[in-house]
Amino acid sequence: MTVARSAEFVNAVIKAYDVRGVVGEQIDAQFVGDVGASFARLMRAEGSSRVVIGHDMRDSSPGLAAAFADGVLGQGLDVVHIGLASTDQLYFASGHLGCPGAMFTASHNPAKYNGIKLCRANALPVGQDTGLATIAAEVTTGVPGHDGPRGTATEVDLLADYAGYLRGLVELDGIRPLTIAVDAGNGMGGHTVPAVLGTLEQLKIVPLYFELDGSFPNHEANPLDPKNLVDLQALVRESGADIGLAFDGDADRCFVVDEKGEPVSPSAITALVAERELAKEPGAVIIHNLITSHAVPELVTSLGGTPVRTRVGHSFIKQEMAATGAVFGGEHSAHYYFRDFWGADSGMLAALHVLAALGESDRPISEVMAAYETYAASGEINSTVADAKDRTMAVLEAFGDRAKSVDRLDGVTVQLADDAWFNLRASNTEPLLRLNVEARSPEEVDALVTEILSIVRR
Repeated sequence: MTVARSAEFVNAVIKAYDVRGVVGEQIDAQFVGDVGASFARLMRAEGSSRVVIGHDMRDSSPGLAAAFADGVLGQGLDVVHIGLASTDQLYFASGHLGCPGAMFTASHNPAKYNGIKLCRANALPVGQDTGLATIAAEVTTGVPGHDGPRGTATEVDLLADYAGYLRGLVELDGIRPLTIAVDAGNGMGGHTVPAVLGTLEQLKIVPLYFELDGSFPNHEANPLDPKNLVDLQALVRESGADIGLAFDGDADRCFVVDEKGEPVSPSAITALVAERELAKEPGAVIIHNLITSHAVPELVTSLGGTPVRTRVGHSFIKQEMAATGAVFGGEHSAHYYFRDFWGADSGMLAALHVLAALGESDRPISEVMAAYETYAASGEINSTVADAKDRTMAVLEAFGDRAKSVDRLDGVTVQLADDAWFNLRASNTEPLLRLNVEARSPEEVDALVTEILSIVRR
């Protein structure tokens, strides 16, 4: 039996979708070893006999991964170490090997953080309602020991297999030559981009910050924040690249910059990939979360597909992917999910689709994407509040006479006249209200944002 801990401490680290916290304060070797032991018990009960483990480039990741592995081995399950990996490379390993997985990363969070993304065999999700609550309860009370023999550990390099699998899903052989500026943000894109894209002679890579460095010396590995795209935008303009790609810290998300250095909306990328997937499978289901542009379901419907709307968050998307047999799913945060990739998300696979679409056209990427950018959007705006529920109700009251409809699938989504809408939802883990607004023009968006934030930030 492992040591007991307070529920408050455990629940601050084992969150809705993953395990994450400050190294040395919230997360240490003993804690992740206990999480590994509990995860192994859960997976053994479901019939699994081994766990695959990968880690990112943070200084703390190898040691934490080893501690987690020790917890798994102590419960009698075997461990397969794949070493340095992107999160989608770990998902590939889970699907390729048919076993549960654990990825050590804190994604785009600053250097002092680390965490674990867990999945079942074939990259099926482990969320709060599908395992994390059970693990949290056991880590709180103490994880029971195992009377049988320890498992055994092996090491395997799957990077080439991962790269080959992705390239086999998207045809790039016939495309025109392209120059691609890539900002890896000192994250795992510096590991995976050369393997996946660097071997294709049609592509010339102009690399930026490919050195693996978990201290993130150049900028945060979070391309969702516009300030972290500035260097890539400058590189695209200076190098004359056809397109720019930016990856987050664990390289499971990919953001696109056009040839002018302007960011491309992840909703537009979702629409483009949806169109490509529907061309292969007419009538298929396409998943989109509720803050994705309305351009996505409108396009899917116009092409004869079936759009399905979900809550924000990868566990909800993956569950809906499995339930509906959807061929593709996209989130406005630049997570892209593929049935051909075990229903898991892969920014690299989305990038291959974008490169194929660009390479098959004689137009620049700005013109290719223009067809999918039919609305103006605010992007996600966070406000720190102590009373998220009261602030939300105040906004609803202010818009009561103008709201055509209100739904509560995830926070509140208010549909207004003239194709305008907004979503306001509370963070699961922080005292934040997150606002997304969409309308026909930037002026309408700005006016709505100003009005809503004046209430939220009263």
